[in-house]
Amino acid sequence: MADPRGFLKHRERETPSYRPVPVRLLDWKDVRDELTRDEATLRRQASRCMDCGIPFCHQGCPLGNLIPEWNDLTREGQWSDAIDRLHTTNNFPEFTGRICPAPCETSCVLGINQPAVTIKSIELEIIDQAFERGDVVPQIPQRQTGRTVAVVGSGPAGLAAAQQLTRAGHTVRVYERDDRLGGLLRYGVPDFKLEKIHIDRRIVQMEAEGTRFHTGFEVGKDLTWDQLRARYDAVLVATGAPLPRDLPIPGRDLDGIHYAMPYLHQGNQAAAGDEVADQIDAAGKHVIVIGGGDTGSDCIGTALRQGAASVTTLAIGKQPPVSRPDSQPWPTDPRVFEVSSSHEEGGTRDYLASTVEFVGDDSGHVRSLKVATTQYNADGSRTPTAGTEREIPADLVLIAMGFTGPDTTDLSHQGGVAVTDRGQIQRGGDYATNVDGVFVAGDAGRGASLVVWAIAEGRAAAAAIDQYLLGQTELPAPVSAHTQAIRA
Repeated sequence: MADPRGFLKHRERETPSYRPVPVRLLDWKDVRDELTRDEATLRRQASRCMDCGIPFCHQGCPLGNLIPEWNDLTREGQWSDAIDRLHTTNNFPEFTGRICPAPCETSCVLGINQPAVTIKSIELEIIDQAFERGDVVPQIPQRQTGRTVAVVGSGPAGLAAAQQLTRAGHTVRVYERDDRLGGLLRYGVPDFKLEKIHIDRRIVQMEAEGTRFHTGFEVGKDLTWDQLRARYDAVLVATGAPLPRDLPIPGRDLDGIHYAMPYLHQGNQAAAGDEVADQIDAAGKHVIVIGGGDTGSDCIGTALRQGAASVTTLAIGKQPPVSRPDSQPWPTDPRVFEVSSSHEEGGTRDYLASTVEFVGDDSGHVRSLKVATTQYNADGSRTPTAGTEREIPADLVLIAMGFTGPDTTDLSHQGGVAVTDRGQIQRGGDYATNVDGVFVAGDAGRGASLVVWAIAEGRAAAAAIDQYLLGQTELPAPVSAHTQAIRA
């Protein structure tokens, strides 16, 4: 059991340090300072876990990670056992340990009156040590079922489902339209948050287990959806929710205004050493990022590394409170003011800023944004306040206002898959669409969400597909993921 006095002896929350800002802005490597990794510190922090009678961290994690168990194994230095427990529920803790916002920590019982346990840091150390110690090895299935499954999309949902189905003995092929595997992990998340070696070594493991991959192949164009369904016993749609939310205001057609994701995609290509024609580059420019979420934060870090003259983030709403508000009590995941590694590196953040017009120069290129103070109306809507307009210089504008959902045009027309009035793919609690043998998981089914939800849904969908193919399944499925699918 856990140290019953650990949380009393070690009240301070200790997390790994970042490299100094002037140093890390010179490269695209992980912002974490590897020299500050210290086993004694991790074991001390793990001892703060109380092994609660009702571990609310479980309800905060869509995967249902066995957090108290691997916390205690970390405290005792039993790293091999710890990774076994972690892998029981999570295929890719190296992803969640780096880019998940850790809703488990906001549900930590210790967090009621002390800083929460450093669950995310402990999780990351467990998997990093596992790779270093050689504890991550292929799990080759003992038998083959003779059934085939196509997984379309190689993001976290597709990879998790593919790994689970391969280990169940099915023949699985993953189709990815980009030139490299990983989906949003590869081209949407910058290297300073997730170096791509972490994706590559998982792919090596999955290939050794028997999963087959096909890159540079777009289903719907290189092969129709109905042709794909005819070739396989089951199909999983895990294409993500890439359609961006636009800002249709005057001046939107000016040059120099781009969606965030193509900008990040090109930045990741360049960081990988690719030659990128006509790359969107922030060097020497005044950059405006519209949207204050994770994607906007990634744009900030990318622009600063490219040598932007200035970076300003505009958020239409109010600045969130620093601490948990009364309206969002424990153990809910509160909306609070967050400072990411990119925010630490520079730039300014402007709240209650409603963009009303893009202003261009004589050549048709954006030169500034006209912004007004946001007004909250009685009906809850938000509008610009008249008479508060001001201009902010801008050479490059990046729209990072979130995503509206998956691209369903070809899937619906060719494959006959039903789509909701809101443009989402219809599915039931078993992740099945209206077309027999076609399933959907991850952002493609639930809309843009967290990496931990993508992995959870990939695992749950794999269990549903295994049940569909064999009439029974032994694959585990996170209960929370099934519940969420039913609600969707």
